[in-house]
Amino acid sequence: MADRYDVVIIGAGPGGYVAAIRAAQLGLKTACVESRGSLGGTCLNIGCIPSKALLQSSEKFAEAKHSLAEHGVKVDDVSLDLGTMMGRKDKVVTTLTRGVEFLFRKNKIDWVKGKGRISAPGRIVVTSSDGATREVEATSTIIATGSESTPLPGIDIDERRIVSSTGALSLDRVPDRLTVIGGGYIGLELGSVWQRLGAKVTVVEVLDHIVPNMDRELGAALQRVLTRSGIEFKLGTKVVDIGEANDGLSLELDGTAPQTLAADVVLVSIGRHPYTDGLGLEAVGVARGEHGRITVDDGFATNIPGIYAIGDVIRGPMLEHKAAEEGIALAERLSGQKTTVDYDAIPAVIYTWPEVASVGETEEELKAAAILYRTGKFPFTANPRARTNGCTEGFVKILAERETDRVLGVHIIGPDAGTLIAEATLAKEFGASAEDIARTCHAHPTLNEAVKEAALAVDGRAIHI
Repeated sequence: MADRYDVVIIGAGPGGYVAAIRAAQLGLKTACVESRGSLGGTCLNIGCIPSKALLQSSEKFAEAKHSLAEHGVKVDDVSLDLGTMMGRKDKVVTTLTRGVEFLFRKNKIDWVKGKGRISAPGRIVVTSSDGATREVEATSTIIATGSESTPLPGIDIDERRIVSSTGALSLDRVPDRLTVIGGGYIGLELGSVWQRLGAKVTVVEVLDHIVPNMDRELGAALQRVLTRSGIEFKLGTKVVDIGEANDGLSLELDGTAPQTLAADVVLVSIGRHPYTDGLGLEAVGVARGEHGRITVDDGFATNIPGIYAIGDVIRGPMLEHKAAEEGIALAERLSGQKTTVDYDAIPAVIYTWPEVASVGETEEELKAAAILYRTGKFPFTANPRARTNGCTEGFVKILAERETDRVLGVHIIGPDAGTLIAEATLAKEFGASAEDIARTCHAHPTLNEAVKEAALAVDGRAIHI
């Protein structure tokens, strides 16, 4: 007899494990199918968590080497112990993945180890690493298998010299020359890591600008900062081929003119696509749309009764926190609640230095939709806390509807932008006006005061500039 559950989730990433925990909290008998040897999915194991650990470590290395002296802290002979840095990263990952295991035990969630395949609505066959199979039954099945790196046609990734983000997190030495193919979040973050540690980094992007999903002004500002740090950009340029040359790699580029570029390591970071291989979707008849994403309605239901999907396998930004919000919403809907997700209030962050964060509409989107708006901007150069911290790059930009003053979008490049965006996201969630932010008392001296000043600037009355 197959084990019977109220909910079975396939995939234990941020969407899947959060959905499992919330479902169990609500009294639903829950199981989570995961083939990886640890819980947490791509994010915790080979994605956002290890990359942020390396970003933090590399920032400290760069600060010790270049910035501490101005604070009166003199450090001689700064050197890199890459093995220790990688070991710290691995320890952070292990601690957090074991934390998810603890939460599964605490909430009495069954971890069914193996790769799941939907054999029929309500029936999942799980194949373990040794080939043994087990069948489980579910009233509701949730697909939360996430995404994987998109390959570059004709280029073989060996995770040694030509790497995906996975390989870029575990290089055994600092390459002299690193080429990043793709000017999106992941490539810029990992490029920043290795540039700080001593690599000569070149970013090749087929578009004429980086981070295309963000407000264009933020992308231009970020490119200027990263260029000053030593990263070179080749925009409007396509990689035609990668070959071997002189104990390294040679990239054939096609931009304004054909050219070649030498590299020791190439990071392919041109996006991600849904991971749905082996799930049995075709046999069951689950509909998929553009780019292979599973088609769902506003309640995350597929066209097959009892089968649902969340996270990177469905529409919307491929962000861990978006998947987690969907996981909570779906678990609550399965228990009879009417929870929804406000997709206009999903923040996005790039963890370079300075950080870049955004929520809501960009200027380009507002112009395309012919929406009238006002803009308020405030630079961190005029923020006292940024000045005392020695981190004055960037600005806060608030876009508010002209007639109602409702906040439409907030875009930040600067220190701790990923933290500052939370206030803006809350404003979006509550439908706040720029005046609401401007009238809110902000502690002094804090970086958050720049958000208040940008809100005041929407009405032309910023105080400190």
